[in-house]
Amino acid sequence: MNIETLKDAPLLVVGAGIMGAGIAQVAAQAGHPVMLFDLREGAAAETKAKLGKSLDALAAKGKLTAQEAAQTLSRIEAVASMEAAASARLVVEAVVEKLDVKRALFRQLEGIVGADCVLATNTSSISVTAIANGLQRPGRLVGMHFFNPVPLMRLVEVVSGLQTEPAVAQAIHELSRHWGKVPVHARSTPGFIVNRIARPYYAETLALLQERAGTPALLDACLRAAGFRMGPCELMDLIGHDTNFSVTQSVFEANFFDKRFVPSLVQRELVDGGLLGRKSGRGFYDYAEGAVKPAVPEHAPVGLPAATILSLHGQGPVAQRLREALTAGGRGFEPVPDSDWVGLEIDGAQLRLTDGRPASQVGAGEVAEVAVFDLPLSALAGAVLAWAPAAQASPAWCELAPRWLRALGFNAQRLADTPGLVVARTIAMLINEAADAVHQGVCDEGGADAAMKLGVNYPQGPFEWLRAWDAAAVIALLDALDVHYRGERYRVSPGLRLRAWGQGARKVECIGGGA
Repeated sequence: MNIETLKDAPLLVVGAGIMGAGIAQVAAQAGHPVMLFDLREGAAAETKAKLGKSLDALAAKGKLTAQEAAQTLSRIEAVASMEAAASARLVVEAVVEKLDVKRALFRQLEGIVGADCVLATNTSSISVTAIANGLQRPGRLVGMHFFNPVPLMRLVEVVSGLQTEPAVAQAIHELSRHWGKVPVHARSTPGFIVNRIARPYYAETLALLQERAGTPALLDACLRAAGFRMGPCELMDLIGHDTNFSVTQSVFEANFFDKRFVPSLVQRELVDGGLLGRKSGRGFYDYAEGAVKPAVPEHAPVGLPAATILSLHGQGPVAQRLREALTAGGRGFEPVPDSDWVGLEIDGAQLRLTDGRPASQVGAGEVAEVAVFDLPLSALAGAVLAWAPAAQASPAWCELAPRWLRALGFNAQRLADTPGLVVARTIAMLINEAADAVHQGVCDEGGADAAMKLGVNYPQGPFEWLRAWDAAAVIALLDALDVHYRGERYRVSPGLRLRAWGQGARKVECIGGGA
């Protein structure tokens, strides 16, 4: 089977909801005759009428010509039964996310469509292998997971179950490209690529909230400053906490209750209380009319404070950034490139880039006057950056440390003394989960990067972050988290450890090799 088998072939979309409508539109725009079916009588016709209005609106905005809009709509036919679509060469289902429903649907379809018809499921989390169980020809079933809104989101996860024929998966991969999408191959494992790798983005912030390390507004601001379009709390409010919690539970249970994926008590309480986010009017934030969203204060830049002895420790991009800021401020300093930490030493006090240990742990074992700061991924002046002082630090140093960070170009915001702060631990966990997915053959590195950038709009892919950081440095941070929490959540992927060993006898530096 190849792309020519499916190109412009008659297509049946089962399910006329938001996803089904989007799939029908994209297929029709690519030239397919599309038959749209829904169990609810009249639903397919209603969806076609809505699509007509949407296409007309696109034409009015110049996104399509009036002729293209009319031709696209003319290719979509609302059918009253699946039997009317017996000529289909490809079926894409977008029905309710329940295994028994999907399995029964495909068994019914096998009695209707021809033997050479490809069956595709738009499931976001159910095993493709399980859906294929009991089919006469399980090799022709493949996952074709689109993202909402389908016409705008470019990613398609092409998911192969244990019995999916490679030729079928490749034909769907090529067809997705023909539709203007960016397909990535995935093996049918819990969460596939995106829903698996993305879990830490929510989980780390939820863990920090449970520890009362910071407010939702502060944690969101830190991660927006790292390049994410929305902070985790904003995003969970948008998705809906019921939906997000359900996906987390599904991944947790499907992985035999692996503690890496354990759901959050914080989010469960929101769900139990009906505080589901935007759709209920309140989640982490209040969405009532006139409600004011909490904002993180802005701190005006200050000049470099006075210092008798100033040293710049470590190497790597973060050290280089500090070097440039000091030079621009006209401040002389002593470089200490062979140091095992990155940051500034100021008259004996230390301002360190986090290595995963709480500041108080560093203060107990090395120097009392110490504060740690988060991984600065933004090049923008005045970007929000979390910091935390050691419990042993004096009030004078607690006042001076953020002044230095602001003088160096950051909007320093104090966080509780928590290991890895916000950005560093979140990025490290995203890298770790992606490395594990690749190690287990779920996808390749390029697929993981493409999936996360296109599926959830990450500013970079996990392996792009890793190449700019360092596998050994990420491992050191995760190991520090693992020691602090003494659980399975922060265990390092064997794939990441193998990668670090493969890089040779590189010095295990702290996070200063970061982006």
